[in-house]
Amino acid sequence: MRVLVTGGAGYVGSVSVRSLLDAGHEVVVLDTLERGHRWAVDDRADFVVGDVGDPEAVREAVYCVDAVLHCAGYIDVAESVREPERYFENNTEKPRVLLDEMRAAGVDALVFSSTAAVYGEPEEVPIPEDAPLRPVSPYGESKRRFEEALAAAEAEWGLRWAALRYFNVAGATPDGTLGEAHDPETHIIPRVLGAILYGDPEFTVFGSDYPTADGTCVRDYIHVCDLADAHRRALEHLAKGGDSLACNLGTGRGWSNLEVVRTCSEVTGADVRVVFGPRREGDPAMLVAKPGRAERTLGWTPRRSDLVTIVEDAWRWESKGRHAVT
Repeated sequence: MRVLVTGGAGYVGSVSVRSLLDAGHEVVVLDTLERGHRWAVDDRADFVVGDVGDPEAVREAVYCVDAVLHCAGYIDVAESVREPERYFENNTEKPRVLLDEMRAAGVDALVFSSTAAVYGEPEEVPIPEDAPLRPVSPYGESKRRFEEALAAAEAEWGLRWAALRYFNVAGATPDGTLGEAHDPETHIIPRVLGAILYGDPEFTVFGSDYPTADGTCVRDYIHVCDLADAHRRALEHLAKGGDSLACNLGTGRGWSNLEVVRTCSEVTGADVRVVFGPRREGDPAMLVAKPGRAERTLGWTPRRSDLVTIVEDAWRWESKGRHAVT
């Protein structure tokens, strides 16, 4: 199978590209390099520099592929609250060009990098896939709207799609050569590890008054390599004629921010002094997956997503691999 990966120079995209290539698939990467990195693009992939909103670039990239893995997009919840229209343009409107060019090229299978943020403040935890979609941030809403666009494309011209609703993606490749390199970094695990690595005297946790056991946000963490495996399985499911689906990618186990900090401290052997800042707007108290559909339909189960393994892999990347390439 020949797959176009949009955002293939980013964190999730680059790990997924490597996974697909290692499984014997061919890959074309489309990325603007606005937030991705040229060093992260596997040399075995064809690379097109361009935007999913640019018809000419998409046309070049989508030519002669069998399916699309759409990872391109903005991901910062707080930024989306400050700049909502930018998120709707980048995460909802521009990818409609991708759908138009797929239709013109006769490519009818797409796996979408969606998010648990589409659920907003859940009524039920763990969150089932049929829970109401009520996002509380423009980021989550932008992803929800594109899920709607996928369903509309299925009804209109027969697109088959899989919307994979990630919970908190973390970790790095076990060899320490690919991992998170956002600027600025907003995710808690690389932020804690960065504070440890550079000797910062304290680490800020945002919010201490959530209705959780220790007052801090609770999240379900999924290893980026397990995520890449789910991408491959979803693409192969669609290639075999499988039905469209939306499913959660998580473990069903939540960890609070303070538990994450403690695990980072234990893995690295470093003490971390926590201070509390205000809540970040758009952050629900608890996001924990009920992930059964991915197992039933795709045969997927996470294998590296215990928190200690995630932090160990992330620490290998932060302390060694990242500095070899950035």
